[in-house]
Amino acid sequence: MSKKLLVFFASMLVVLAIVAGCSSDNEDNASAGESSGEGDAPLYETWKEIAPEDIEGDLTVITHRTDIVDTVYQDYADQFNEKYPNVNVNFEALTDYGGEIMPRMNTEDYGDVQYLPVQVPIEDIPKFFEPMGTLEDMNEKYLGVEERQVDGTVYGIPIALTYTGVIYNKAVFEEAGVTELPKTQDEFIAALQKVKDNTDAIPLYTNYAAGWPLTQWEGAVTTTAGNVDYYNVDMLEDPTPFDSGDPHYEHYSLMYEVAEQGLIEEDPLTTDWEASKVRMNNGEIATMVLGSWALEQVQGAGENADDIAIMPYPTDAEDTIFSLGADLNISINKNSENKEAAFAWVDWFIHESGYSVEQAGGISASKDVSLPPALAEAEEAGAQFSMLTPAPEGKEGLLDEIDKESEVGLWLEPNKKILIEAAIGNRDESYDDIMNSWNEDWSAAYDEIVGE
Repeated sequence: MSKKLLVFFASMLVVLAIVAGCSSDNEDNASAGESSGEGDAPLYETWKEIAPEDIEGDLTVITHRTDIVDTVYQDYADQFNEKYPNVNVNFEALTDYGGEIMPRMNTEDYGDVQYLPVQVPIEDIPKFFEPMGTLEDMNEKYLGVEERQVDGTVYGIPIALTYTGVIYNKAVFEEAGVTELPKTQDEFIAALQKVKDNTDAIPLYTNYAAGWPLTQWEGAVTTTAGNVDYYNVDMLEDPTPFDSGDPHYEHYSLMYEVAEQGLIEEDPLTTDWEASKVRMNNGEIATMVLGSWALEQVQGAGENADDIAIMPYPTDAEDTIFSLGADLNISINKNSENKEAAFAWVDWFIHESGYSVEQAGGISASKDVSLPPALAEAEEAGAQFSMLTPAPEGKEGLLDEIDKESEVGLWLEPNKKILIEAAIGNRDESYDDIMNSWNEDWSAAYDEIVGE
């Protein structure tokens, strides 16, 4: 049995287990208008009426930030307790967030506050998470909440809005003789070749073994397209979006080509995410394709913070667009026994913690929080920071539905790993073979869901 088939069966077993574990009561109570507290109004409208000192309980917050859960997050708890003294906050950090939390969602034990796993189909979100407000109201206060809403109800708020680019080491580029930042894909490959020829640094580090860093490349597809309409407008009208010349085809051809030309780590199977941040800080790695959230982490991984910067993903498009995309969405377990405390934590975390800028390298989803200086500087330099065009009315969640049905996995890692494996010769497939396979799977799902 092929590895791809095994992965498929394993994934289906997890999904089936989760669906089977959802009681009919969960489904019946999924509507936004139902109250989780007392009275007729939903809890998201009433929790702020409770005095902060009267909100109490033991709160379990699940995070993916294993690197700061014992430091920064403990400071968050102390600051939160200054406002909410009777809430005891405990943290649990998961290394493989999606892989570890999905099986737990077959039970009620997935924390009080967590993130909406991208593996959960959007239409199933109400089965597991507490409504936070109507889309109409939340759109007035927050950015990015429309991405995972269901039937006009919001179940999560982005912990940050980030942009994807290329994090690079300025000192390595200088040593290599790269005097100007590459703007096009050809210029980028030429810069990586200079790094290989003139330094001991790895030109581009894929972090293949960790897997999830490969999904970060998807965040820059809009930069390749040069068009904020691409995802939620153009792709919804294209049953074969991986043809030569299409943004996805051109985008991932760069991943394939740098690997094929030996401009990545010598043995991708043995990469290490935590170590890669240290190695990049000390000049052993020149570039990594990551979201802006990683900038602070790499800068803080050694003594050379000033050497680490982020540049736009190389593109042949006329306009350079940094697409602002939602990071993970903070959410509340609908089975929580401490929902008032959970709402208090979510509200404080989004508006007062400073996480979005200081730890995620992005901007706050709250429209009340000012833009960070780095964003203003980038705009002055000519970069365009734009939100994606939302899906047309009636087509919300359609792209996600097609993606999951096709198993292409735009934001998942398996097919990205296949690209690397083929490029380094571990698979007998060309780049076009892989793109044709994605097209076939996408087209079949498109026909089934959208129709001819």
